[in-house]
Amino acid sequence: MIIYIIIGVVVVLLLYVVGVYNKLVKLRNMVKDQWSQIEIVLKRRADLIPNLVETVKGYAKHESETLTAVIDARNKVAAATSPQDEMKASAELNGALGRLFAVSESYPELKANTNFLQLQTQLNETEDKITYSRQFYNDTALKYRNAIETFPANIIAGMFGFNSNEALFFEADAQDKEVPKVSF
Repeated sequence: MIIYIIIGVVVVLLLYVVGVYNKLVKLRNMVKDQWSQIEIVLKRRADLIPNLVETVKGYAKHESETLTAVIDARNKVAAATSPQDEMKASAELNGALGRLFAVSESYPELKANTNFLQLQTQLNETEDKITYSRQFYNDTALKYRNAIETFPANIIAGMFGFNSNEALFFEADAQDKEVPKVSF
């Protein structure tokens, strides 16, 4: 009789371990999927940037420093090999694009250019998609981290090598946290 109880407890424990393991695998895969969604939208933004730069070049010939900064930042995003590098490079690209749009304010004929306006609209829509993708990624990363850091699943996660470093959060840059200066 006692042997059946022991076998029953072992079976229940094994089923629990298998269930937790499968849940952790699904969550880890969801994190990877959400990251790939971010990469898709970042690729779209990277594809739009050369067209935008070429359009601006025609009007703002002496703004080469700003245009070079945008292209360099775009190349850093493309060359990033880890999520951390890509997050940092993406923030740099956002700053360079902001400077590019500020430059465009000085050129009324550029602001009225249909091609520029379409590219700017597409880029703004893409930036919105990037923001939403990052939010979904952070939500998924939170679920994964909670699953591997809470007891008793953390024991199983440790046994099978699940790691919270696989799901780092997107965080705002220091420059994004600064209060903008407004003067009249």
